[in-house]
Amino acid sequence: MNRLRRWARALKALVLVLWLAARDRRTPPGARLLAALVAAYALSPIDLVPDFVPVLGLLDDLLLVPAGIWLTMRLIPAALVAELRQRAEQMTDRPRSRAGLLLVLAAWAALLAGAVWWVTSPSGSDAATFTSLSR
Repeated sequence: MNRLRRWARALKALVLVLWLAARDRRTPPGARLLAALVAAYALSPIDLVPDFVPVLGLLDDLLLVPAGIWLTMRLIPAALVAELRQRAEQMTDRPRSRAGLLLVLAAWAALLAGAVWWVTSPSGSDAATFTSLSR
């Protein structure tokens, strides 16, 4: 259990590093964008898949966030990461991400709109349409 707590603390610290990297002009542009997306999602007050959904609710936190952190950290120069780690350790307040909240809400709205369109579409339930599209 202690090992899991240390891992969770390390992830939180790395999210702060990404949050700082997204705002630092020395971070390469692709890494800045990815850092902003990963940090926004990780700091968002809501998840893309809510935690109460069996298995999937926890998988997004256990797979998406660590994978995003790993990829982004590989794109940022090591010296800059070391400096940003020191800055992150000195932070006392954990930032919240309104952008992450908006991204998650937009994803849910798009999924809902797609589902409504599919259900209300005259050809949405037509098996012949589905088979013709799959060819």
